[in-house]
Amino acid sequence: MKKEIHIFFTALMFFTRIPCPKWVDHHSEYLRLSSKYFPLVGIIVGCIGAAIFYGASFLFTIEISILLSMIATIYTTGAFHEDGFADVCDGFGGGWTKDKILLIMKDSRLGTYGTIGLVSILSLKFIALKEVEIYYIPLVIISGHSLSRFIATMLIYTHPYVRDTEDSKAKPAAKSMSLLMLMISGIFGIAPLFFFKNPWIFLVLIPMYLSKMYLAAKFKKWIGGQTGDCAGAVQQLSEVVFYLTIITLWKYIW
Repeated sequence: MKKEIHIFFTALMFFTRIPCPKWVDHHSEYLRLSSKYFPLVGIIVGCIGAAIFYGASFLFTIEISILLSMIATIYTTGAFHEDGFADVCDGFGGGWTKDKILLIMKDSRLGTYGTIGLVSILSLKFIALKEVEIYYIPLVIISGHSLSRFIATMLIYTHPYVRDTEDSKAKPAAKSMSLLMLMISGIFGIAPLFFFKNPWIFLVLIPMYLSKMYLAAKFKKWIGGQTGDCAGAVQQLSEVVFYLTIITLWKYIW
């Protein structure tokens, strides 16, 4: 149990800015095993965003409350996944060979493709959440963060890590994971969906997985696998797909 607690705090420390016990570090083995807790970290991040939205809604408009919620989750994670998404946009937008794509993705500077990608996906998140019934927004935020991280772990499970450098802090977390770890990740990722109390909600898994398959095919074609940035891009895209699917379900099925 103590080891599992250590592994969980390793995931929490690596993917968020939330303070953790001093005895937690970026031990490579613990970091590799921590991938099963990514969706649980997502639940925590989502709860922070949901709490900010709920509190702000008593003082401000729904638009301001959603923006504050988004800012809170981005600050909590240090824009970890948004940065990965932007790097993927820059890399695959400006590179035409595996080496060039990986080199661009490693560059800390933000390019045109990354800027456009971030503006587009953040705008989509905001507009999509604005279309959700206000009563459900907190649960939708929590579910979006947890489930999208589960989809990202599926990429780690199905595709090999391709970056050769040993100096990447994300390498252990982006390495392959076992089926048991994936199943644990799935339990945490899907758990919030049961609070909707409607079986139709599980249809969101289909378009979210298709979004993962689409990006995974591009990653496989151009670089032969995935990196930590690729997992971040899958998380961001599948989160937006979740919000859009929720809107569609409410409009045509619920």
